[in-house]
Amino acid sequence: MSEKRKYKKRYCKYCEAKVDFIDYKDVANLRFSLSERYKIMPRRLTGNCKRHQDMISTVIKRARAAALVPYTVTRKAVVTNPFENLK
Repeated sequence: MSEKRKYKKRYCKYCEAKVDFIDYKDVANLRFSLSERYKIMPRRLTGNCKRHQDMISTVIKRARAAALVPYTVTRKAVVTNPFENLK
């Protein structure tokens, strides 16, 4: 049997900051929950709690509908730092 891997416990940064509402127009804060290809990162990687991860997914979907964040990036168009374009 293999040994269990020991990972550092991740904490929800939104719970620590006591955030009740996340705005979809604040693209700078959304970049921590998006991968380099603009996919929504899972809870196990970001450390968000269920409540805030649901908020984040809703907010990112609203930002995509408002064209603030692209839906996806093709493999050929991947850039080294995609969040420079969002500033």
